[in-house]
Amino acid sequence: MTLKEYPQEQLAAQPIGAWSGEAYRRVVGALRARLAVEDLTQPHWWTLNHVAGAPGRWTRETLIERLAQYEDLGIDFHDVFDDLVARGWLTEDAGAMTLTGAGEAGRLRAGERNLRVHRQMHEGVATADFVTTINVLRRMVANLGGNGDLPD
Repeated sequence: MTLKEYPQEQLAAQPIGAWSGEAYRRVVGALRARLAVEDLTQPHWWTLNHVAGAPGRWTRETLIERLAQYEDLGIDFHDVFDDLVARGWLTEDAGAMTLTGAGEAGRLRAGERNLRVHRQMHEGVATADFVTTINVLRRMVANLGGNGDLPD
């Protein structure tokens, strides 16, 4: 898709909140739609990835503490964990979570769907431009009192 060209002064005067908000809604909406194919929410996805990255490290409480800041739909994480256990995707031994083979397979399927969204989003965007955009947003967040560091 070709974008219409505008003078630099006109682009510089654009409301960053409106454009970043629209980008957020489009990106997150596309990711959520792809996850919904597997009957997953973003908290499901985050849980699968965190547990896969550190099997046995996460408990319900530590994972809620880590992820709650990103959740904006009022989803109860305990319901997410219970759903993954009921599906046979997640086990809890002495409170520590581990993915099952089915959970890893589901994570990989959802990951492929998300990768398609990322590829679509990056079409026509040079890596250097993407990096610049991320750094500009990080700086704006930090300038307004937020944490501009990348998440752990």
